[in-house]
Amino acid sequence: MYFEHKPVLLKEAVGLLNVKKNGIYVDATLGGGGYALKILSELGNSGKLIAVDCDQEALENFKKNFRNYKNVILVKNNFSAIKDILDSLKIKEIDGIIFDLGVSTHQLFSDPRGFSFRSTSGLDMRMDRELAVSAKDIVNTLTAEELEKIFKEFGEEKFSKRIAAKIAEEREKKEIQTAKDLVEVIEKCVPSKFKNQRIHCATRVFQALRIKVNDELENLKKSLADSINSLKKEGRIAVVAYHSLEDRIVKNVFKSMYGNCVCSKKLPQCVCGAKAALKAVTRKPVLPTEEEIKINPKSRSAKLRAAEKV
Repeated sequence: MYFEHKPVLLKEAVGLLNVKKNGIYVDATLGGGGYALKILSELGNSGKLIAVDCDQEALENFKKNFRNYKNVILVKNNFSAIKDILDSLKIKEIDGIIFDLGVSTHQLFSDPRGFSFRSTSGLDMRMDRELAVSAKDIVNTLTAEELEKIFKEFGEEKFSKRIAAKIAEEREKKEIQTAKDLVEVIEKCVPSKFKNQRIHCATRVFQALRIKVNDELENLKKSLADSINSLKKEGRIAVVAYHSLEDRIVKNVFKSMYGNCVCSKKLPQCVCGAKAALKAVTRKPVLPTEEEIKINPKSRSAKLRAAEKV
């Protein structure tokens, strides 16, 4: 089992949490454990970390390689269930929570998981392998119109209609079973000038399928709201996002809780009674340095936002 330990914006993200020695913190996306280890190194003996991941392999890896840490609770669940997780642990409030969104390096480079367009195995893409529907199911059962909508909304793919139609046509001849099968279909639809760019022509379709399979955007919206409600006063939330769809959600959820007046400018005074639940810790997203991008190319698209409960 291979896990890469290169968490993006590690120092900046954990630094923005302002970790207290005796605090209670949540790593909502354990992955390879990089953020968790950094938080644990700053906690005292009375502090506590709840490490959450829906991927059993991530939890087993942490349990096996970092078993000496006693003040960590490992939880297999999706971060959308953060309220239920805290309720089950009888924890009313937390001092901070951190999210590292998207697919983990381990998942991406684990061939059998089928997340990468370079994978030679089955088209899976389930972060939680107990989910009922895989990417293979979606590709082979949804209508061309439904596929087009997924590729357009979740992948912002300019050739969505063409790719969806071609998938519907090709699966009539033979089921699309592997990542390689899907890549071959996509490459037939993309003009030559788009095939040799820095970003592979199948990237957006694979992103869209992954988001759909794991219901990532809806889960994120729910989790952000519940996480913020669970913070103590002056507790902090930090989120690292990797594409515009995620970052837009984070930005808008935070903004909606800053208590900005929504009254018409024609009114002489505010009557909406807007009340702030959060204040911004980062006015603009924190971006990785050129040095970090050079060491870890995955960080190139990362944006870090943080806010504090008021």
